[in-house]
Amino acid sequence: MNTRDNHAPLSRDAEDDPRALAADAVADTTAATLPQPAGSGSGEVRPRVAGTSQAHESARAQVSGGATYIDDIPEVRGTLHAAPILSNVAHGRLRGIDAAAALAMPGVVDVVLHHDVSGDKMLAAFAHDEPVFAFDTVQHVGQVVGLVVARSAMQARRAARKVLLDIDPLPALMTAREAHAAGSYVLPPVTVARGDAPGALARARHTLSGNLKVGGQEHFYLEGQIAYALPLEQDQWWIHSSTQHPGEVQHWVAHALGVANHAVRVECRRMGGGFGGKETQAGHLAVWAALAAKKTGHPVKLRLDRDDDFMVTGKRHPFEYDWQAGFDDDGLLTALDLTMLAECGFSADLSGPVADRAVFHADNAYYLSDVVVRSHRCKTNTQSHTAYRGFGGPQGVIVIEAILGDIARHLGLDALDVRLRNLYGITERNVTHYQMTVEDNILQPLLARLEETSDYRRRRAQIEAWNADSPIVKRGLSITPVKFGISFTATLFNQAGALVHVYTDGSVQVNHGGTEMGQGLHTKVAQIVADELGLDFADIRMTASDTAKVPNASATAASSGTDLNGRAAQFAARQVRDNIAAYIAGQDGCKPAEVRFFAGQVISPTSSRAFPDVVGAAYAARVQLWSDGFYRTPKIHYDKHTLTGRPFYYFSYGAACCEVALDMLTGESRVLKVDILHDVGRSINPAIDIGQIEGGFVQGMGWLTTEELVWNARGVLATHAPSTYKIPATGDIPEHLRVDLWPEPNREDNVFGSKAVGEPPFMLAIAVYEALREAVAAGRGDGRPVLLKAPATAESLLRALGGLE
Repeated sequence: MNTRDNHAPLSRDAEDDPRALAADAVADTTAATLPQPAGSGSGEVRPRVAGTSQAHESARAQVSGGATYIDDIPEVRGTLHAAPILSNVAHGRLRGIDAAAALAMPGVVDVVLHHDVSGDKMLAAFAHDEPVFAFDTVQHVGQVVGLVVARSAMQARRAARKVLLDIDPLPALMTAREAHAAGSYVLPPVTVARGDAPGALARARHTLSGNLKVGGQEHFYLEGQIAYALPLEQDQWWIHSSTQHPGEVQHWVAHALGVANHAVRVECRRMGGGFGGKETQAGHLAVWAALAAKKTGHPVKLRLDRDDDFMVTGKRHPFEYDWQAGFDDDGLLTALDLTMLAECGFSADLSGPVADRAVFHADNAYYLSDVVVRSHRCKTNTQSHTAYRGFGGPQGVIVIEAILGDIARHLGLDALDVRLRNLYGITERNVTHYQMTVEDNILQPLLARLEETSDYRRRRAQIEAWNADSPIVKRGLSITPVKFGISFTATLFNQAGALVHVYTDGSVQVNHGGTEMGQGLHTKVAQIVADELGLDFADIRMTASDTAKVPNASATAASSGTDLNGRAAQFAARQVRDNIAAYIAGQDGCKPAEVRFFAGQVISPTSSRAFPDVVGAAYAARVQLWSDGFYRTPKIHYDKHTLTGRPFYYFSYGAACCEVALDMLTGESRVLKVDILHDVGRSINPAIDIGQIEGGFVQGMGWLTTEELVWNARGVLATHAPSTYKIPATGDIPEHLRVDLWPEPNREDNVFGSKAVGEPPFMLAIAVYEALREAVAAGRGDGRPVLLKAPATAESLLRALGGLE
């Protein structure tokens, strides 16, 4: 009998073994409550692989050095290496390229420029606004003008720096505000409105206005951007790409080479991190390497060093905001006028959907009655910014949290009470500003639970007492929630395919369209397939993502990797299982539904056989032992022109309570304590989910505290290496970091009752930013608004305190 309280969160704390706790807790809550699949028999609880903390499927290989990344692939004889030739001017007319000195250097084979592009000279991006190689003009420092190809990577890199570019400088736009003032945009603006925001502002009991600036973020994946292009017979191509979207790389390479998609095969076994940076921009590397391979007739590898990676690739979109809010005496928002300026860089890339998602998440957890949101997609002379974990969601969430924090301080109220006052309701105040009904709302009980388990009210009083007695070090405490929509906002991407092969010895191989970047997607899919076939986790082998196996796969992004590919693989495995069940039913004179797959056995009412024996016999009887599976997300729809409808299948929820300390003299800050309660539905793998929550939170903390991108007056990214760009290190992790899992399964029919976990935890770190603003307010004590630019570096904090001009 299951006696666990189904409303008690699953816990992880410094004193406990998180993996054991999570595994035990989920095992307790799943076995007695989950419906059993067809063919599992009645009355018997089937042991599950899903719901347990299996080790990552590549973990042993990774820690032993046996996991193959693209730079580990043995090089084919004759392989050459490429390095990019980079613009050193932010904006200008490209008058000439002198590669003579580079071509004279040892080992240099050739130079590849725009006239060597055999297909379209513009990349196959949806806006068709980005050249394969710069020609006529350059549009940012670091734009790739061409390649040097040599016999070693170092020879190519040294030679690339010897190429002389003749560029006539033109005026450059470096910030979103400059671009907005100049009317420079990569895409048209978007406005979403409900009610009468101007009228509601005029009638409001109180009004506040303000602005906010939030910086971008470098992806800083451990494995940099890399591609290895091998020419094959009959003008076919095999591309190894560190990419989150093999299908798009296939399309881009074919487009640039002027061949059909079926002539290009793209493969990716794993990435050393992606975070969105390898969704579109891995395609550039693959295109460049393939063009070099075509010109030279040799395989070509292109691996960016860290400095070039910083200079070439896009970041998280920086945003600037102007807002005016109306509210009552209790802090209830009655009107909001919000303008968002998204700094997109020199081309559109994914800026449209990123900026759209920021609009969608400008409400976060709160009902906005009378609201207008304007979104401007500004063109600047910087790298073309791209997808990053959260994909615009963080840029939407942070501004509404900042507004509510300002309202609370203006009224002298506890910010948590103001946030609770504005939450979405269950039967009323439950429709978003883009007209989607919030049907799965758990915000109020989730926040109430975290308020209790984090001891928020008592700690708040303690911090007020501390601040009254401490003139130098001030503390701040904040709880902020997250409501994050799950699905690609481009509806067509919400589909996936998979293949499941059962071999005659009973072993199983699985392939699907998703990619593994360390997040555990392959592990979760293997667990799902193991359950469908009644096998152990070790019986399932995952294979490389490959466009020759599953075509037209969507990017592994939008936190939907497991939702889409896990369900597709489940359907494929179920088809194989049903084929075997029908065969056994014919042998034993029973119904297929009476055949069960349990602990490596296939059991009918009259017999029990080992799975490998059944598979061998089924093969001899010519039963199909492989199948494909396909899944498309139901219910979703929206009008991309008005940004209204139901763009998301469901929402993931969470909240974090963060305590910080701030040195008033130096601006140094530290995160002291973090309590997180997060909703992953019914967890497929608690260890992986907890790891994703921890990692997402820390990465979000970096975005808001230390990771500052600085372009100088010439348009050069000055923070282009680990020496100048600071991601969080082990010393930045608070000693107290507690993660609890909300135990309720997904209310929508998602695989295993799970919810997405990749992106939503990132926004939990906004509680750090808000806690820092609380500490600044305590330090100043003057009641004025806290203007704190993000990231909240020591310099930004000193400015907010009034210590710097």
